Amino acid sequence: MKKDNVKVDESVDSERRPYRVRLPGFISDEDVGLGNIIKRATSAVGIKPCGGCERRAASLDRFLTFTGRRTH
Repeated sequence: MKKDNVKVDESVDSERRPYRVRLPGFISDEDVGLGNIIKRATSAVGIKPCGGCERRAASLDRFLTFTGRRTH
C-alpha cells in the first residue's frame, strides 16, 4: 500500500483554545484565567510577583479559563 505524504498545519495546534469552565454566579460576564486567579490570591496574602510569575500566569491563562456565561 502506498502512503500519501500529508503535511499537517502545526499552527492550528499551537493556537489551541483554552479549556473553559462555566461557573455561573461566581464569575461575571468577563472571562478570568487560572493564572489571573492565582496571581490575585498570592498578591492578597502578600507575595510579590516576579517575571516568572507573569510567565506562569500567562501560560495558565492559555490553558484554563473560567466564564460565567454559556458558550455556543
